[in-house]
Amino acid sequence: MSFLDTKELSVKEPLPGWKGRFFSSQNMTFGYYEIVEGSSIHEHFHDNEEVWHVIEGELEVTIAGERRVAGAGCVAMIPPKTLHSVVALTNGRAIVVDYPLRESIGSVSTT
Repeated sequence: MSFLDTKELSVKEPLPGWKGRFFSSQNMTFGYYEIVEGSSIHEHFHDNEEVWHVIEGELEVTIAGERRVAGAGCVAMIPPKTLHSVVALTNGRAIVVDYPLRESIGSVSTT
């Protein structure tokens, strides 16, 4: 499949306040998140490289101890096996991409 309308995907809430629509290409997993102010993702790491693109709102992103406020248009790049966490300072939206595929997300495959 070459085209996908993310609005047609079911919404999952892997953590309270983090509602997302997920899909995977052959090599990457994508999450389109709507985020509630005050929600957070605990400090963790995984084998995947992860890129966060903030579309709307502000997130406090901590990568390997370095904390930054990321607003609309900002990108946070997290290397594999690197501790990171996120706190939503406002309501917002973000696109999160993992490489290689992140099976634990439970996304729809486009291949």
